[in-house]
Amino acid sequence: MLRSSHAVVAMLVAALPTSALAAAPAATAQSFKGEYTVSFLGLSVAKAKFSSHYQGDSYFIDGTVSSAGIATLFDDTSGTISSKGKILGQQMQPQAFRADYKSGKKASVVDIRFANGAVTATQVIPEPKKRNPKTWIPLGGNDLTSVLDPMAATVIHADSLDKVCGRKVKFYDGEMRADLTLTYASKGSISVKGYKGDTVTCKMSFEPVAGYRKGRKALNYLKNKSQMMVTFAPLGQTGVYAPIHATVGTQIGTLTVSAGRFEAVE
Repeated sequence: MLRSSHAVVAMLVAALPTSALAAAPAATAQSFKGEYTVSFLGLSVAKAKFSSHYQGDSYFIDGTVSSAGIATLFDDTSGTISSKGKILGQQMQPQAFRADYKSGKKASVVDIRFANGAVTATQVIPEPKKRNPKTWIPLGGNDLTSVLDPMAATVIHADSLDKVCGRKVKFYDGEMRADLTLTYASKGSISVKGYKGDTVTCKMSFEPVAGYRKGRKALNYLKNKSQMMVTFAPLGQTGVYAPIHATVGTQIGTLTVSAGRFEAVE
């Protein structure tokens, strides 16, 4: 599921569950849990559960993602995702990201390693097929510096809800580099297990940079026509804001990601 729905799942199923990610530096360990449902046209198609642990300036996240409902009839996919790194000031700095998943009988792995904010190694199994140089936009020398993995790409450090939107994030999923730009849309409130309170919604735009095929209809739609909205909520008093709800328009309908649980745990 992660690679087969490359842009949508990388941005939403992998990135959004970082609501369980991290808090401000503390001497004692802090833990968070997030549970999400992905639905399409009102039908559940995937579920994700994540646990995260944070101590000092280090974080570690692990989780599971699986097909659900009617989607299991067409694409029975399940997998595990993990990410670790540090928070330096208000900057996420990943060290490692790994996704192991199985779709039907096909097993796949995406493993990304980082150092000082830059990608140092990427392993994708099975290895991608040879690309057509006439249509493929290759990664350039500076494309993999100051980038975030799918787990850290949408976690925001801000002084308040008013300052969550209005930023650009460099995103890398093991093949494609893209920019995600957040602009303010509205304020609201939400109530789920573990959180009841104020939220802010940002409109998210998607701009592929490299590591993709020109003319790909799904990416062109995401870039030029898709309506993508992400709603953020605070993790306690930590100064960290994370997605609690999102929608993304695709060529065949709207995908919705909703948190059923968004809370700190002992």
